[in-house]
Amino acid sequence: MRSTRAALRAGASMAATLPMIAGALTLGIPAAHAADGPSRTTLAGTRPAWATAKADRGATPDGAGVSARVYLAGRDATGLAAYAKAVSDPSSAAYGRYLTAAETQARFGATTAQVAAVRSWLTAAGLKITGVTRHYVSVGGDVAAAEKAFGTQLHDYTKGAKTYRAPAAAASVPASLGGAVLAVTGLDDAPHKASAKDVLPPPDAVFRNSGPFSSYYGSDVATSLPEAYGAKIPYAVRGYTGRQLRAAYGAGSRTGKGVRVAITDAYASPTIASDAASYARKHGDAAWRTGQLTQVLPKNYTRTEECGAAGWYGEETLDVEAVHAVAPAANVTYVGAASCYDDDLLDSLGKVVDNHLADIVSNSWGDVEANQTPELAAAYDQVFQLGAVEGIGFYFSSGDDGDEVANTGTKQVDVPADSAWVTAVGGTSLAVGRNDTYLWETGWGTEKASLSADGGSWTDFPGAFTSGAGGGTSRTVAEPYYQKGVVPHALATANSAAGNRVVPDISAIADPNTGFRVGQTQTFPDGSQQYSEYRIGGTSLAAPVVAAVQALAQEARGGRPIGFANPAIYSRSGSRVYHDVTDDPTGSALAVARVDFANSYDATDGLLTSVRSLGKDSSLAAVKGYDDVTGVGTPANGYVESYRRR
Repeated sequence: MRSTRAALRAGASMAATLPMIAGALTLGIPAAHAADGPSRTTLAGTRPAWATAKADRGATPDGAGVSARVYLAGRDATGLAAYAKAVSDPSSAAYGRYLTAAETQARFGATTAQVAAVRSWLTAAGLKITGVTRHYVSVGGDVAAAEKAFGTQLHDYTKGAKTYRAPAAAASVPASLGGAVLAVTGLDDAPHKASAKDVLPPPDAVFRNSGPFSSYYGSDVATSLPEAYGAKIPYAVRGYTGRQLRAAYGAGSRTGKGVRVAITDAYASPTIASDAASYARKHGDAAWRTGQLTQVLPKNYTRTEECGAAGWYGEETLDVEAVHAVAPAANVTYVGAASCYDDDLLDSLGKVVDNHLADIVSNSWGDVEANQTPELAAAYDQVFQLGAVEGIGFYFSSGDDGDEVANTGTKQVDVPADSAWVTAVGGTSLAVGRNDTYLWETGWGTEKASLSADGGSWTDFPGAFTSGAGGGTSRTVAEPYYQKGVVPHALATANSAAGNRVVPDISAIADPNTGFRVGQTQTFPDGSQQYSEYRIGGTSLAAPVVAAVQALAQEARGGRPIGFANPAIYSRSGSRVYHDVTDDPTGSALAVARVDFANSYDATDGLLTSVRSLGKDSSLAAVKGYDDVTGVGTPANGYVESYRRR
């Protein structure tokens, strides 16, 4: 899912950019056609799985409005995928031979003739062109015109408690277009939107953590509270800082100097510059240089209420402060989407690629795989492949609900983390000891039990599952070549004998109970706006941390882009450059005590005390070697410098 966060920021367009996007893997299949009609090509997957005969409520009225995007396949979709693989594979002779954005467009982008042909076809059907970019043509019109253009009827279908429009059969396009169309979105009007991948408080109302705290793992033991797993347990940390994370993940003397990192989310925090500066000053991070933090924002925001726009403030704050804490010299560009919907998020990713705004892109949002459609997957994959050709790597949070069963009732992974063209980042619980010493990590998975009324025991210990790193086996994405021989056969074939993509690829700190401290301007009960700090986690934290570590690795590489990193990440699997994370690193079960304000900001309404067990991620387990909680593991001493030799 994707989240909505951010306040409507009037007229803030801080950089002129061209929206981009397109899809890449939906291949046209010749469709049967009437003898007296023109030949057409079917667009596979345009009829969603929920548009069943049982759910059919009849034809959508002809006059109802439709807005759609027709994504362009470009000159050579097959060649694009092949080139993206070649430049990303360390064993390839073409490794690292990236193209510029202009070269990429010239070699793989849509031609003027393709765009003209698509426009002519759409307008002839009665649709109005509402926008044209390098990668798609957007249109508006009524149902009758859309049905004529796409060769299908549109019906209304029940989906859960609501009714949405969708094609009654797969859409098609004239074969005379010569394969110019990659995919079409918008024919079904069910929400396609994202939610941020973390457990952030609403930034428009203050959130603070109560103590007691540990300053490092185990520094303050809860001696007055009941035991857990036969021992007294420590209080949760106040929140690790950049110094502790840099030590845990082997930063050494690297700072990310000369490397560009982009962050995509929806909307934008109006106080990000002052908040990031205050946070760096308070925690010993390097001061932000003039121009080191920039924003690329749309002229207008949409769906601010539906997307809960204010909620995205905390997401941007976490991402920006985490990247700077781990890679303090890296340049950071925040690219805000106009809404939490896929088309707008795709536009933000496209801006990065079309203008090569960065070499590393952190993305802390996503949705469950069941909500993904083939045409959206194609659109996302194409932008990721175009980025790979340019030497741009995308890092996506794997999710915060473990195997998703508790959240959706179905075991599944999240998207776009399931794409074979991105680096999916899982999560851990991290223990950093005295003098910033790395102690251990478990897979992030939390079970919670509350303190009994008499304070003498934990109620129903160890309690219920609350959250954990997303992972598992995709049902839709084939097993990529770089996972073969590393991912256990049983995981790869969990949903298909042929093998599927398994998530995640690599991991970092995510557990909010061993989390990161962030600083953000929030609204207090008296209505005042004040900077305050709190501990937070989620794979929304893991993604920017890994992106920042990759910035350090790129610096070690002499500034040469790493690009799409998965082939390089898996080529190091099983080596000492990774912490091989398991759920029982100490040989016994682990837990921390946590005390929270009942009202989220002070003790007026009392305190809530609980025990949080570590390493309990739904049906997923962190074990020796590759696993579907932490992937190949987390960066260790030597990981950053391993890129210097390649």
